[in-house]
Order: sequence, then C-alpha cells, then structure tokens
Amino acid sequence: MSISETDMDFTVWAIIDKPRETVFEAVADPAQLSAYFTTGGAKGRMDRGATVSWEFGDFPGPFDVTVLIAEKPERIEFDWPAPSGNGLNRVIFRFEELPAGRTKVHVTETGWPATPEGLKQAYGNVMGWSQMLAAMKAWVDHGVGLREGMYV
Repeated sequence: MSISETDMDFTVWAIIDKPRETVFEAVADPAQLSAYFTTGGAKGRMDRGATVSWEFGDFPGPFDVTVLIAEKPERIEFDWPAPSGNGLNRVIFRFEELPAGRTKVHVTETGWPATPEGLKQAYGNVMGWSQMLAAMKAWVDHGVGLREGMYV
C-alpha cells in the first residue's frame, strides 16, 4: 500500500460499556461482526496475516480485508479496497481501556486522495464507520441489532 503525505484521513470513536477484550472480540470474531455490521456476513477471524471476507447487504461485495496487525486487546489494522476501486485504504481500530471496565474504540481510515471525489468517498465512510460503532454499542452493550434493513 502506498499512502502519500497528501492523502486524507479521518477518525471516529465511541465508548462501549464493556472491557477491551470483549470489544476487541466483537471486531475480530466473524460471527459477532456478522451479527451487527457485515449484514451479508464475515468469513475468517481478524488475525495477523489473514485475508478475511466481508459482505454487506446494502453495498456490492464481497470485500477482501487483509489483516496487518491484530494485537489483542489493543489494536487491529487492515487494508481493504478503496471505494474508487483504485488501490487500498488502511483502517486502524484502537481499543482504549477506560475506568469502570469501559472501552473507547477509535476507527481511523486513511488513503483518501485529496480530491473532491476522494473527499466525497471519505465522507461516505465516515458515515459508515460511525454507524458501525453505534451498531457495535447497541449489540455489545444490549444485544440489539441495528443495521439490518437500515440501508436497503
């Protein structure tokens, strides 16, 4: 992957009322991820060096996700196809331990070209990752699935 100094990035975050290990597993475990985010299913565990598949009912796929780093319970880093179809974007999940067994989940995505089209695509993924974090909170904290039917 080649990320230039002019590429744009963004970070979104949310606080989940569960310990880091539990929240990390909600991303790493394909069964859990499929329950609240990848409505078309996730195949393969998010382990370092793995290539897993994510599919969404509301967006054509599947997408190959190449896991670069999986350091339980602190970080998952992966590359996946850019929405333009040209190249890859890098996504970093950081799981920050908070008092009282809570976890702040940060999601950063980079690789967006500094163009009007790149900005438009980045905004779309800001919405997607923000909604993913809301769905994760509902699922992990309360066992409620939000995403099914939200976009289709």
